[in-house]
Order: sequence, then structure tokens, then C-alpha cells
Amino acid sequence: MQQGQRIFVLRAVEPLCTCYLKVGTVKIVRCKNVPPDRIETFAVVEGYNIITLTDFLRRVPYGWESYLLETLTSDWLSDQLHDYARQRRITGKSYPASEAVPLVPLAYVRSIRDFYAFEAHVKTARQQRGGSSRIPSEWYELPAFYYSNPSVIFGPDDVIPYPYYTDALDFELEVAAVIGKQGINISVEDAESYIAGYTILNDWTARDVQKKEMAIGLGPAKAKDFATSIGPYIVTRDTLANFRNGKGFDLIMTAKRNGEEISRGNWRDIHWSFSEMIAYASQDVMLNPGDVIGSGTVGSGCILELGPDNVGGWLQPGDVIELEIERMGVLRNTIGEKRDPRAPQ
Repeated sequence: MQQGQRIFVLRAVEPLCTCYLKVGTVKIVRCKNVPPDRIETFAVVEGYNIITLTDFLRRVPYGWESYLLETLTSDWLSDQLHDYARQRRITGKSYPASEAVPLVPLAYVRSIRDFYAFEAHVKTARQQRGGSSRIPSEWYELPAFYYSNPSVIFGPDDVIPYPYYTDALDFELEVAAVIGKQGINISVEDAESYIAGYTILNDWTARDVQKKEMAIGLGPAKAKDFATSIGPYIVTRDTLANFRNGKGFDLIMTAKRNGEEISRGNWRDIHWSFSEMIAYASQDVMLNPGDVIGSGTVGSGCILELGPDNVGGWLQPGDVIELEIERMGVLRNTIGEKRDPRAPQ
């Protein structure tokens, strides 16, 4: 977390559902290791003023996290939260956020649908995988997606395990929407109201495995089955409203490898809006709080597109990847050692 930010310590009733909420420019982050008790935390922060949510959450009839996500999609509930914060300006003891360890911003990711929404990525990636750069007409007719693995979610500063079965590990710079309330057969016009907020997503990929799987015509599967990173915050829709541009937002997206910027794109270049993705995903299927909708890779947002020879090759153990989106923070991860589990220990 950035120096100077402060958080409030609150003993959580549900220790897995712990957040930090910055009202106004709203950001949510789960964190741990805050002194003195080193427990997880939940609070409202206005600048440097801290407001506990103990009384606010006593009335909650179900899990804290689901309630919080729903609060961020409801004007009425959000107004209640802001009114409560105004009434309880400063309560409790605060600590520098730098002392906290940020976690995955969602305690429970119900599902991940990762889309393919940036035209530049589709064109270049198809070409780099040995196919034609011509984009199929069907891509312009519907927003395609695949299901990722919600049981292998990593957060800020986590070490990413290097799959033993690949020699071509890659990152993917994406943005994701977090669903905040239930809905089925959601219209494009109503879809945005179902978004609790946005976060950065890294869709780690084994490129050599992906190439083989896609040649079969089914997948990706094991190429993307081992890790997805999200974080560091969930940023609410209202926070980004002034940056709306077309179907996306005029926000720079960058990737750094070991401190050197190697990729730069912009969310505004997205072809399919999140409203269109959500409407498509919800056709005859219920979406629930905690479902994650990934955008797919921004143009030039991966080594596959940039060309391994141009950026120092595929990822190696010890590499540090930092994905940043303006107004949304930095998602940083380190690549772990490559170990063959079949080898004698």
C-alpha cells in the first residue's frame, strides 16, 4: 500500500471477509498483519479519518462480503454507508497502511469468466500463435469467454508457482469487473448497475501449452489452469466515472518486468464493454456477488504480442511483474522457482 494511507483495526466476525474502504475515492482491500493484534481488518476511511463499521454491520443478515459488494451497487445502501461515516467521523485507533499485508480483494471468488474484448490483442495473438491475423466475423457478433480456475487465485505480492510443464510462461494485463448482486438475463442497459467495482487481473499463461490446446480446437485449459492474480483493490464505478471514454475508460494500462516498462495500452480501446459482457454471460444463467468478469488482454499486454526476443524472453524464476492501471493501483507478483513434482525430493 502507498505510504501515508491509514487503516482502522476491527476484529472481524467473519475473518475471511476483511476489507478497507476509502469513501469518496472508493477502494476496497483485504489485508492482514495490522498491529497490535495482527488480525484482519474492516473499516471506512475518509482521508485520514477512520470510521469503524461495527454497528453498521451488526444488522447484516448474511455474509459481510456479499453485503459489502451489494452496498456498492445500491445508491440507497451506499447513502446509508456514507451517512453512517459522516455521523461517526473518528472512532478507534488507526495505523499506517504500510504495516498491513494486502490480500486478494475478494475472500471468495465464485467464478471467473475471462473474455477476449480487445481487438488489437485478438489480431496480434492469433498471428503470433501461427495462425492468420484475420479476426473471425463471429468475434464481432458475440463477446466470447472461457472459464478460468477460481481455486488458484493470487493477490498482491504473492509468489506465482512456475508450472513444470511449460517453458513459455507469460503474463496478461487485464481489467476485471466484480459482480455485486444477483441477476439473470440482464440487459446491456442495466448491466453496469450489477458491477460492484473493478480490479486489475493477471491471466498467467503457458504459451507453448496454449498453442497445442488451441490447435485441437478446445481450450485454453491447462495453459491457464494454474494461476490468476487480482488486486490490489476493488475500485467502485463512481470513482472512475469521470474517465469514461466510449465503451471503456481513458485509463493507461502498463506492465513492468523487473522495474522496466515493457507494455502500455489504454482501457478505452476495448471493443466489448463490460455491460455487453455481463449481458451475454447472464443469458439464462444467474450471476452472483463475487463473480469476476475479465476483459481479456489489452493490446500489447503480454509477451506473446510483444515478442519474446524483444523483452528478454519468456518469464523466468525471480522475475517481478507489475501491472498498473491508472486510479486502480499496482498488482505486483514474483515468479517462483520451477520444480518438477515428479523428480526425487
